[in-house]
Amino acid sequence: MNAASSNSTAPPQSGHGDAAAAYERVRSGSGVDTVHGAILYLEDITVSFDGFKALNKLNLDISVGELRCIIGPNGAGKTTMMDVITGKTRPAAGTAYFGQSIDLTRMTEYDIAHAGIGRKFQRPTVFEQHTVFENLELAMKMNKQVRPTLFFRLSSEQRDKIDAVLRLIRLHGSETRAAGLLSHGQKQWLEIGMLLIQEPQLLLLDEPVAGMSDAETARTAELLNELRGKHSIVVVEHDMAFVAEIAQGGKVTVLHEGSVLAHGTMAQVQADERVIDVYLGR
Repeated sequence: MNAASSNSTAPPQSGHGDAAAAYERVRSGSGVDTVHGAILYLEDITVSFDGFKALNKLNLDISVGELRCIIGPNGAGKTTMMDVITGKTRPAAGTAYFGQSIDLTRMTEYDIAHAGIGRKFQRPTVFEQHTVFENLELAMKMNKQVRPTLFFRLSSEQRDKIDAVLRLIRLHGSETRAAGLLSHGQKQWLEIGMLLIQEPQLLLLDEPVAGMSDAETARTAELLNELRGKHSIVVVEHDMAFVAEIAQGGKVTVLHEGSVLAHGTMAQVQADERVIDVYLGR
């Protein structure tokens, strides 16, 4: 098991011209260069708040199609890490790349989302007065300018896409139901569906099963296992039984004091004395 770093692939090296060209490819919808097999690189990322290092030379890389679980005690830097990836927080030092050449530290939150990174926060944020179907329709990629939106009509292909997502998120048959009437778990699934409808290449999920019933948690594990390989997924979670369910055959990264404490399979992480001391307990 690797400690202190999970990097298996050297991060890309891009000059100003290369980064600008990559940015233009994203703006034009040309996609993300993942030819070397990794979709996300973080190297030596440092973030300080009033002298406190929320992230301290954090190193992390995520492979294409990987489902990576991130665990660690409160204050370990998990949320700040997601903030850096999505452009909400700018690091004081270090590099963050989406694919080989897209420098996330130079992009806005909007452009990062447009590039193909979707983030789900812990509390679901759905349009409660709208139906389940309307929530997915609103989330679908489209021209959001006023005139095109007023005259927008779903094509049969787009309706089929929404139908497929409804089935995937276990809400088929509930499409006409107001989102505000859904259970907590169903709202979480709907928000995941709203991300999926936008076709992200990387999904960031912050405590997706917090507040769910045991049955909802189990169905969420089934959902994420179905998405494995189709999307690259980073899951931050405290529910160790849930993590064990979705981490089968994959890797778990443990953060502590802003950097990687341990990295490996779930069994390796659970047996690591340092992880036991600072997080899992005895």
